[in-house]
Amino acid sequence: MKSIKELLNSTSLNKIDARVLLGHLIEVHLCWPKSALISKDTDELPDQVIKAWHEYERRRLEGEPVAYILGFKSFYNIDLQVAPGVLIPRPETELLVEIAIAHIQQISNIENNLNSSSKILDLGTGSGAIALALAHNVPNAYVTAVDISPDALKIAQSNSQLLGLSDRLEFRHGSWLEPLQASSQFDVIVSNPPYIKSGDPHLREGDLRFEPTNALTDHEDGLSPYKIIFNQSKAHLAPRGLLLVEHGYDQSQILKQLLELEGYEDIQTHFDLAGISRALSAKLS
Repeated sequence: MKSIKELLNSTSLNKIDARVLLGHLIEVHLCWPKSALISKDTDELPDQVIKAWHEYERRRLEGEPVAYILGFKSFYNIDLQVAPGVLIPRPETELLVEIAIAHIQQISNIENNLNSSSKILDLGTGSGAIALALAHNVPNAYVTAVDISPDALKIAQSNSQLLGLSDRLEFRHGSWLEPLQASSQFDVIVSNPPYIKSGDPHLREGDLRFEPTNALTDHEDGLSPYKIIFNQSKAHLAPRGLLLVEHGYDQSQILKQLLELEGYEDIQTHFDLAGISRALSAKLS
């Protein structure tokens, strides 16, 4: 028998990871709040918790991401199921949700109709993080979520059901905008495409080793998804519609040029909390 304090003091895991993993275990097995990591830190834990802890510890020491071990990841006030078939949602991607919400609110104010519905398209939805965060936070939003991976779509659909948002989500299987009807129009088209260059050493490091390669890289120069999205989105942006994409730290300038070549205007750069250029938005005249 060991206590919480003994387990945390004896592990070689990162302190934050250790507390997240053990906090989850005591919550699930003992129905203790995570605050028990402090308030009950000297209480002895039952064998089942200690056994589960050592399994979690082993998996994390082997490099498996915490989100895959737990089976979920928090993103913009919602919890999402995640598995090796989908990219793990990142905190910086929440910036896309914030920008999209602000744009939708602006349109509602211009139209003087706060109850008007909004149509949103999420390209490369993965776990459904962006699509579901927007549906959850914009009550009158209807979201179409597209992904080329059947496994990812299954997870996204499961998340929509768990969050009670299935009635405002539509899922399409295919590559970027190809599955859409020609007449489909959206107030926001948003995407976090695979933008890491082929051969980038980061793909062989840390959590990225466990995530689906096709969700991380285009196997080319990191720009090919944007060229398709920028071109095909022109036929599907509603009047005053916004195109919004996340990108790599060094891609802002080249992507601005690509947007200009496609005829986009009002191109805006958006920075994450670290002050890094993380997203671009643009409109059509």
